[in-house]
Amino acid sequence: MYCIKCGIELSEGQEICPVCQTKVYHPDFPISGKPTYPQKEFASEEFNPRGVLFVITIFMGLILALPMLFELLWHNEVAWSGYVAGGVILFYLSFILPFWFKDPNPVIFVPSLFGAILLFLLYIDLQTEPAAWFLPFAFPITGALGGIVTAMIALIRYVRRGLLYIYGGGLIALGGWTILLEFLLRRTFNASYPVYWSPLSCLFLAAMGMMLIVIAIVKPLRDSLRKIFYIG
Repeated sequence: MYCIKCGIELSEGQEICPVCQTKVYHPDFPISGKPTYPQKEFASEEFNPRGVLFVITIFMGLILALPMLFELLWHNEVAWSGYVAGGVILFYLSFILPFWFKDPNPVIFVPSLFGAILLFLLYIDLQTEPAAWFLPFAFPITGALGGIVTAMIALIRYVRRGLLYIYGGGLIALGGWTILLEFLLRRTFNASYPVYWSPLSCLFLAAMGMMLIVIAIVKPLRDSLRKIFYIG
């Protein structure tokens, strides 16, 4: 056994170090009286992410503004810099803005993000010639996908029961969305493909969705999966 302060070897029965007068600590015996080590508690410094978020916001604001300012000064218009600005805004809405909130509500953020995507697609459509694909294609496709995703997130967040029904219904809805996607692609852009691919994807997604719903209905199967995967 050794002194915890000066390190000299001590005998078994010593309670105080004969050199530095430090109380002897032995791990096999309970400590009585004043402890041999300081009990001061140091306050932990909590990390504040708002400072980092503020710096990121300023940096992304510069990325957004500088190309537009450059194009306005040199070409007296905003064209390609609008694409840069739209991309920066979508990135900020997707990955930075939710961290400003303690408990961001995805039921609010997800449809807001899809709305921003629709505005960006509208801007791209207006900048291209001929401007004819936003209303017949981009708007219904993006809006339908946003509606499906938002409905699933809202059900998962507020219902919190019957997850298998929610996932199954979502997969079936996505299968119908692929049918709409191919239909509008062919009609809007006069695309002609030898094979209709959307019925295959729709059948696959619908089969997966129905399988989840059947699992949710059959209680023994649902209980066994709940024990394994904690779902249902």
